[in-house]
Amino acid sequence: RVVCFVLPSSSEGFGVTEKIVLLTFISAVILMAILGNLLVMVAVCRDRQLRKIKTNYFIVSLAFADLLVSVLVMPFGAIELVQDNWIYGEMFCLVRTSLDVLLTTASILHLCCISLDRYYAICCQPLVYRNKMTPLRIAVMLGGCWVIPTFISFLPIMQGWNSIGIIDLIQQRQFNKASNSTYCIFMVNKPYAITCSVVAFYIPFLLMVLAYYRIYVTAREHARQIRVLQRAGAPAEGRQHHPDQHSTHRMKTETKAAKTLCIIMGCFCLCWAPFFITNIIDPFINYTVPGKLWTAFLWLGYINSGLNPFLYAFLNKSFRRAFLIILCCGDERYRRPSILGQTVPCSTTTINGSTHVLR
Repeated sequence: RVVCFVLPSSSEGFGVTEKIVLLTFISAVILMAILGNLLVMVAVCRDRQLRKIKTNYFIVSLAFADLLVSVLVMPFGAIELVQDNWIYGEMFCLVRTSLDVLLTTASILHLCCISLDRYYAICCQPLVYRNKMTPLRIAVMLGGCWVIPTFISFLPIMQGWNSIGIIDLIQQRQFNKASNSTYCIFMVNKPYAITCSVVAFYIPFLLMVLAYYRIYVTAREHARQIRVLQRAGAPAEGRQHHPDQHSTHRMKTETKAAKTLCIIMGCFCLCWAPFFITNIIDPFINYTVPGKLWTAFLWLGYINSGLNPFLYAFLNKSFRRAFLIILCCGDERYRRPSILGQTVPCSTTTINGSTHVLR
């Protein structure tokens, strides 16, 4: 049903009260994901300053992927969950499953690209960043975020590679004679479970950990150096390194960036790690993970699509200003002063993630 996982029959079912609570919670998640991601996309389209920041191209593409998850994937999962029945036929089940794998994997790969962009922005010199993040390279990275998932979604699912060796088990779980219900079952064999999980989660997760660790160390080191200079009072021989207002501002923003990275990685791990750990283990324990546990891990992963706008945009001061202008119908109080509308020189603090993206 979603990124390469095994969904047992939901014959366990839910009571009326449980269904009401689930429907309320799921509706809130879907609404939060739709509105949040739409707001991010509209903000970048309308704000010229936001369009100048290279990282925002990844954020907009991420918002588009998460928006599609909330529109094309979540509602059908919610309907099947509440009705305890799949009424749309076998072919649409395959299409919906493929879309689920494609879009959720694309969302995770976008998070990985954002981490790499910020690594080059914060840990490298501005010239290195400009050489690494050219428009062509950004386009290639964005293309990869959408093309790579097709090789673990539509291609293998439509060809039935994921069901080799477990077709009989899938057929047993697709139909419940007791309740006369049909289910959209997506079960995967061991090779597909491992391959899909590694591509969709473990490799991106490893790259994100390495990139954000280096960013965290760099931000801490910059903050330490500036504090040392401030305490030393900048002696005459080092007067040129005296911590001016720009340096103080950079120290604050990079310290905040380091803290924000902890939040980002924490939320990502909390949302997706339970699902992918179980996804690897389940085929090796004869598919005995309870259906309700799968459902919980599934929607925990979906919640990440609703959290991304808050983590990658709402924590950004420039995005917040753009959101207020949109929501308040262009109220002049939230517009930038004219001096800020001028082109800002390219520097580590301004173009590169810590000031603009993570602030």
